[in-house]
Amino acid sequence: MDTINRKPVPSAQIDQLEQLKETLPVEMREVLHALASSLRDGDDIIALEANDTVTPNEAAKRLRMSRTHLYKLLDDGVIPFHRVGRDRRILMSDLVKFIQHRDAERRDLAERFASRQQIEDEAASEIAELL
Repeated sequence: MDTINRKPVPSAQIDQLEQLKETLPVEMREVLHALASSLRDGDDIIALEANDTVTPNEAAKRLRMSRTHLYKLLDDGVIPFHRVGRDRRILMSDLVKFIQHRDAERRDLAERFASRQQIEDEAASEIAELL
């Protein structure tokens, strides 16, 4: 795990980074968006290898969830882990897969609700026209 030491980045340079992301493939856009957001927020930037491991505490912090909820996900097999002695460790690659899967499910759910709302609005409009 490498911490990238950085100096404050001027807003104009972050804006240029945001503009550049529009010309890149989706995967790179997401990386640049996350980078730009972190720079704007003044967050530390840490580069991790796929085979790096994190503790459940670190994983819960990265996922912005309680440790209790994370342990439930681990116990249910939703997020794979291995043991080092009696402690649990989670591969970063498994954590990234979980995040991608969770984000995809959230997008699908949002799209389903959006299309349902659109259908309801159209039906209400048709009923209003009939009255």
